[in-house]
Amino acid sequence: MGVPETVTDLLEPVVATLDVELLDVEWNGTALRVVVDTPRADGGPSGPGTGVTTEQLAAVNRLISPILDQHDPVPGRYTLEVSSPGVERRLARPEHVARAIGEDVVVKLRPDLTPRRVKGRLTAFDPTTGTMTIEPSEVDGIPAADADAMSIPFDDVTKARTSFDWGPGPKPGKGSKGGSRPQPPRRQLNQQLNQ
Repeated sequence: MGVPETVTDLLEPVVATLDVELLDVEWNGTALRVVVDTPRADGGPSGPGTGVTTEQLAAVNRLISPILDQHDPVPGRYTLEVSSPGVERRLARPEHVARAIGEDVVVKLRPDLTPRRVKGRLTAFDPTTGTMTIEPSEVDGIPAADADAMSIPFDDVTKARTSFDWGPGPKPGKGSKGGSRPQPPRRQLNQQLNQ
């Protein structure tokens, strides 16, 4: 069992005493990230919670730090990060997928499969077969308007996350530090330099 699984088993029941759920544990070799959220208001299995407060995050940190020190499930020195899931969160386990039903997701599939990338609304997840149902809005970077729903086995997924539409990017020349003045044609610029 790896570090994330060991830490999850250790902390899940403890974190629940603070009325928050342990959603994910990530370990990159130097940082241990513990992601928590509040349970859904209706007690259902899917959808984000009502949002965890900074006070709750601090309480989780105070509670789990001595437990991690005592049981020492992480090798060597590391940084502990306790955070909320955010608007774009990793879907690494079937429980994460079930919680994201109704949200927009981006799914990357194994290299030997076609398509390789699907973006769209996650409409269902069958835990017995491990199959996600997605109404695609984009397939391999191409808009997929009016496309049929796709059934994707979670075992074929290499990476998945929820997706948030941040709106259009900045207009050219607005807010960028790279300079927004139109550049003169190269010939005109060379003539100016040679004068």
